[in-house]
Amino acid sequence: MKSVASWLVGGLLLCLAPLALWAEEMPRARPEDEGISAAKLERAAALVQEMVDKKEYAGAVTLVSRHGKVVLLKAVGMMDMASAKPMQTDTIFRIYSMTKPITSVAAMMLCEEGKLKLDDPVSKYIPELKGLRIHAGPGDQTVEARREITVRDLLRHTSGFTYGAFSDSLVDKLYREKRVLDRTATLEQFTAKLAKLPLLYQPGTRFHYGVSTDVLGRVVEVASGKPLDEFFAQRIFQPLGMVDTGFYVPAAKIDRLATNYGPGDDGHLKVIDDPKKSPYAAPAKFLSGGGGLVSTAHDYLRFCQMVLNGGQLERARLLKPETVRDMTRNQLPPESLPMTLPTNVTVKGLGFGLGFAVWMEPVLDAGTSAGDHFWGGAASTSFIISPRKQAVIISLTQFMPLKNKLSDAFRRGVNAAMADDGAASGGGKE
Repeated sequence: MKSVASWLVGGLLLCLAPLALWAEEMPRARPEDEGISAAKLERAAALVQEMVDKKEYAGAVTLVSRHGKVVLLKAVGMMDMASAKPMQTDTIFRIYSMTKPITSVAAMMLCEEGKLKLDDPVSKYIPELKGLRIHAGPGDQTVEARREITVRDLLRHTSGFTYGAFSDSLVDKLYREKRVLDRTATLEQFTAKLAKLPLLYQPGTRFHYGVSTDVLGRVVEVASGKPLDEFFAQRIFQPLGMVDTGFYVPAAKIDRLATNYGPGDDGHLKVIDDPKKSPYAAPAKFLSGGGGLVSTAHDYLRFCQMVLNGGQLERARLLKPETVRDMTRNQLPPESLPMTLPTNVTVKGLGFGLGFAVWMEPVLDAGTSAGDHFWGGAASTSFIISPRKQAVIISLTQFMPLKNKLSDAFRRGVNAAMADDGAASGGGKE
């Protein structure tokens, strides 16, 4: 069980971070100076404002950076509608699955240090995950796995694990019945429960979105000898100056946590997570590497810029450029393509790397380039990193279930505003 001491360490780092010398703002620039049409960029921002005005979302923070310089950072609408509390550019958001790339970076850092290997069986670190069987139907019939799950499988979602939320297969029903994602459990208890259930697919054969990155979080704990929150704080957040990112929001910052909304019966937005009563207001027991973090636009930009720079931000190097290149190119086997998203939509030209979805070819109507990598979160948060355009686009709001309308419209508008400078992949300006 995670100690009170480690909770205090995480909370202390978050509280003291604003005082640290490395808590620096990213440089700013005029859009035109970075090859972006200011008028078109404003039109992209206006699309977000329009959706907020129509009460489709309570509020949002949008951010665009190019060549390492912020050209747009804007807050619109409300972070809490009942109290008419305006959204701020430093509002804290539940980023859910945008946690996954961070956990993936942690694992790859350990790979570089020789503490993990991509093709190691996961059972080397979590012995109870050895000998898992695959559901074969009908009923509860299972067959032996042709091989063990590897660390690579966890990173690219080819483990055979599922989520219990996106389909009604027998395995998904078992996940719900056994409460696999019990937020009162530790990661060790979580993996012990998972070990008693069958896999949905043979490892390595199919992309399927599931709890793989949560299992990866436990692998990081075992390989590093540190609780996941401590590893994140000490090895990623502090070096990158991510001063508002963690598994919970300290009391001194809780007023900056946005209210989370969902669709109400009367067509209006309804509160589904009030900051004052939120589970994010207290230290987390289940350190979900797949979806447990809170963050801000500024913090997440610093993480994205590190990735765009090939593993380095300012004086902090987390990964080698070649490691980042491997993470941000398709790693799925041919039989897993075309890739099917959690929404059961199959997308041609989309692949998955080691922690990021990756466009293998450009999508002209969206303005995306080959090599662009991205992901999002269940509360309608999103980011995309474009090595070719040397750009980062972030949109943060709080609406569940996932509704991509805002992030898609904003991304399209920003890409339309951006000249393609043909920058090479794998590195950039800091």
